[in-house]
Amino acid sequence: MAAAETETAAALQEEVNALQMRVQELERENQRLVKVASSCTCGFKDGSVGSIAVASSCLYGSNPEAQRDGKFHQSSALEKDLNAPFDHTVISTKNEIQCSRNVEGNGLPDDSSKRTKRRGRQDGILSHCSKRLVALKVMYFGQRFYGFSSEGNTEPTVESEIFKALERAKLMVGSRKESCYSRCGRTDKGVSASGQVISLYLRSNIKDVGGDMQDERSEIDYVKVLNRILPQDIRVLGWCPIPADFHARFTCLGREYKYLFWKGGLDILEMQKAASKFVGEHDFRNFCKMDAANVSNYRRRITEFTISACGKRSNNDELCSMTIKGTAFLWHQVRCMVAVLFLIGQGLESPSVIDSLLDITKTPRKPQYKMAAELPLILRSCLFDKADFMCSSDASRSLTLHLNDEYHHYMLQAEIFHEALSCLPFPESNSLEKLQKKRNHIPLLSRQTEPSYEERIAKVKTKLTDNLSIAS
Repeated sequence: MAAAETETAAALQEEVNALQMRVQELERENQRLVKVASSCTCGFKDGSVGSIAVASSCLYGSNPEAQRDGKFHQSSALEKDLNAPFDHTVISTKNEIQCSRNVEGNGLPDDSSKRTKRRGRQDGILSHCSKRLVALKVMYFGQRFYGFSSEGNTEPTVESEIFKALERAKLMVGSRKESCYSRCGRTDKGVSASGQVISLYLRSNIKDVGGDMQDERSEIDYVKVLNRILPQDIRVLGWCPIPADFHARFTCLGREYKYLFWKGGLDILEMQKAASKFVGEHDFRNFCKMDAANVSNYRRRITEFTISACGKRSNNDELCSMTIKGTAFLWHQVRCMVAVLFLIGQGLESPSVIDSLLDITKTPRKPQYKMAAELPLILRSCLFDKADFMCSSDASRSLTLHLNDEYHHYMLQAEIFHEALSCLPFPESNSLEKLQKKRNHIPLLSRQTEPSYEERIAKVKTKLTDNLSIAS
């Protein structure tokens, strides 16, 4: 019996020694692959185990956890990404490795092929991968952005930053046009959002996207991947698969905006009385920036317009908010409505002015007035039928930590300004200033007006006719 136990122990020890040697071999191989992946500058490599690491590096960029200041994590972060669940399927077959090749996919090492592959890797666009149509819920702090849309020539925009992240993460499949991209709202310069929604085709781990049984746990963690790359003031909050007929703008059932403001001396009851006049379907051409060349219908439906306290106070003042819900909104519509409500809250206008401005037969031309500031405006949510946004537990924890850090950061900044205020003598109330403001105020209905829609469209037609004449 003792001899048998000794023999068994010797056999087990031999197996342990063999496993230890194998572990050492795998560690050396892993170090080699990480070194190859971190220094990869080509589109693909064939014929060795190392090609998987190279393909993964090309698919996800030199390092998907690169920080916003442009510095890169060490190889441990890359190893973590190479071993992440959503990576395995992508790099497991020849088809997915071929995603890093050029469009022709011939794999020939001639000069033109190399040039094409380098361009494809820089663009971050893959054309041979499985894809699916997904919606992304996005939040952003709009202070430093020139609006959401990247169609203008001014940078940065929220949209341009999102596409940079998508390309760097190698999530794009085809060009932006081929991705069937759409956005729900087109917020202006300085406006923020906590529930913006975009949709487009993205690379997927699921081969049969149209199948009935889909395990979303094996899908790419879009939230986690993108939030590693996006700047601090943009975050993806969730994602969901959507049908082929989904369009972020045209299938949206409703949008909700919130506008923050300090109560000060405003008459909230009068403002709420006036705000209730907006509810329903009206022609809002006197409460927007008119774009006659592209928009002919200015009727929109407001389903809710409420004003309430936020439960936060500072320096004997109270933070309040306006919540505006509707099916769709015109350009600058919310800020124009808020601006007129502020005039009413200051006692400079009567709530009845809303009725007059909504009556386009009585007031066909918009009076000239300044819009409300853009910074306090938030696109809070966009409503869709059967759009259930998902966020993994890992991504959710990271999001919570990040947003808490940002919140505390801005609270510290606010406290610094509050400290500076405490060093100043408290100013005396100036009743004469309010009286002077009322005296200088020109009633809205007595002000100079902008051109009517009919006058604008006539000007557009005249300009078009002139251009055609010159061209002929």
